[in-house]
Amino acid sequence: MSVLKKEVIPYLENMIYLPMVLTILERDRLLIQHGDFKLKKPYLGLVDEVAKCVHKELGNTAAYLRMNQLSVIRGKMDDIFTEYIFVHNHQEDCRRYLNVRLRNRTEELLTQYLRQPGI
Repeated sequence: MSVLKKEVIPYLENMIYLPMVLTILERDRLLIQHGDFKLKKPYLGLVDEVAKCVHKELGNTAAYLRMNQLSVIRGKMDDIFTEYIFVHNHQEDCRRYLNVRLRNRTEELLTQYLRQPGI
């Protein structure tokens, strides 16, 4: 039985997915900078704005986790699964995520951030 309340799971999962989104944005920024783009500035601006938004969300998530004494630890990885351990009050809840699911959810989040109005 899980030691975690359902409402904290999205925050814990944000600590998995948001760093992945930032990694992708950083890599894409480098590709745009060094790529053969005629007009790089608009693309770089978009990537920077999205990264800023993701950083803010990650900061809010980290604050929530600190306030509620929660943490996320990456466990074992293989070609199919990645294990994450969610810790609360010295109790651990070990969850395994399909790597394909991690990739797909990261892509969904990136798409959501890119479509946000004002970015």
